[in-house]
Amino acid sequence: MTNLLETERLIIRSWIPERDAEQAFIMYSDPEVTHFLGKSSHVTSIELQRQRLIEGIERMHQRKNGTGAWAIVEKETTTIVGTILLKQLPDKDGLPTQDYEVGWHLRRDAWGKGYATEAGQAMLNYGFSIFNLPVIYAVVKPENHASIRVTERLGMKPVGQTNKYYGIKLLLFQLNTPVKIEGDEGVENRGY
Repeated sequence: MTNLLETERLIIRSWIPERDAEQAFIMYSDPEVTHFLGKSSHVTSIELQRQRLIEGIERMHQRKNGTGAWAIVEKETTTIVGTILLKQLPDKDGLPTQDYEVGWHLRRDAWGKGYATEAGQAMLNYGFSIFNLPVIYAVVKPENHASIRVTERLGMKPVGQTNKYYGIKLLLFQLNTPVKIEGDEGVENRGY
């Protein structure tokens, strides 16, 4: 098991299909969770979920750039409460662009606990410090008010509507890399 990141309450780690399929199925079989993710994200069996996890890991290995989607595990209970991702945004044809997005999916019983914000902040820090990305985006369906609030808590700035990604109309948010000042021990967030 490879832990990628750790926060106060969460561990962000690689998916383990044989072990995690059942917990992932709880999340991705819930129509309220998949409502904003599109019909193709809804799964109908644990076996299909296991296969999707395997395919996701294979895509991560094919990209060979360290981006992808990881399990969000609650430390206290070791329960998988969601998925966090950092990956290249796809264009309308599904081809990768040069723009990177942070995203999150949480199981319904984990909503309202701040986990998306906590995991999102860790992933933004990872993208800025490990990949040296100049900007990271989030794309949200306009009616997904909970995810819009997460982008606000993460300090992401609204850019407006776009049809550039996923072939659908989305709200675009961005956060520029924090600027480190020479001789300054801390990081000053002047980039946004």
